[in-house]
Amino acid sequence: MDNNIMQYILLFYVVFRLSNRHDTPEMSKYTQQIESVVALRGTITVAEMSTLLDVSDQTVRRIIKPMVASGQIQKIHGAIKAVENPMTAPFQTRMQHNRAAKAALAVKVADMIEDGQSLAIDTGSTAGFVAQALRIKRNLTIVTNSAYVASTLAMMPGNRVFMAGTQLRDHDGAAFDRAAFETIERMQVDTSILTAAQVHPKRGFLVREQCEADIAKAMSSIAKQSVFAVDHSKFSANPALGMVQISGLTGKLFVACDKGIGIEYANTLSEFESSHPL
Repeated sequence: MDNNIMQYILLFYVVFRLSNRHDTPEMSKYTQQIESVVALRGTITVAEMSTLLDVSDQTVRRIIKPMVASGQIQKIHGAIKAVENPMTAPFQTRMQHNRAAKAALAVKVADMIEDGQSLAIDTGSTAGFVAQALRIKRNLTIVTNSAYVASTLAMMPGNRVFMAGTQLRDHDGAAFDRAAFETIERMQVDTSILTAAQVHPKRGFLVREQCEADIAKAMSSIAKQSVFAVDHSKFSANPALGMVQISGLTGKLFVACDKGIGIEYANTLSEFESSHPL
């Protein structure tokens, strides 16, 4: 089967798995599904969406009309497009990079999480995709230092979201001030979801700044288990000059990737119990 088709099957599996919930009105159900799919895909044709929802093209157009009017999505010729936030343009640009892999990975991570769980989620474009995939979950408790993650999950029914920090970076809306660490330290969660800029076969998980490594360590310290969500493009033996190693992690450690991981990473991942937690 074509790889793109396989990715789309993975992508939509979690999005539509809860489509028959009795506590969600039909139109609201379709609205949430459309919003989640568009956020993950970026752009999707009306014909593709009608096939996924098992409704007519006319029904899709009727459902998206108020969504377009309210600014939730954009309507272009024959297709639906995600709305870009001009306040986080650099972050949105990063989310466009390797989008299919990040979307497939986000679906895998979301499938590890049950309704009612508590999570710590760091910042980064992959964390943004995970947040979008988690929108189908209910009654989550989330602490995050990412304004994007917080805004994505805050208004979902039953969720409790704690924004860690008060001063946000201008390029990604992330907080690393003292208030961020204090908020995280006061919490206890089931799972922390962490990301990395690179995974090196000898140095392990790397980020660009010390503050990012410190946040990962802080989130790991309050979690029963930590899941590193990294797509295959992050696994690289290229020189990691100037990169900061994430260290001092506690609890059970897992890694989730959209593809298989090479044997050259066996030593680096020796402390990780499995790539399929829960």
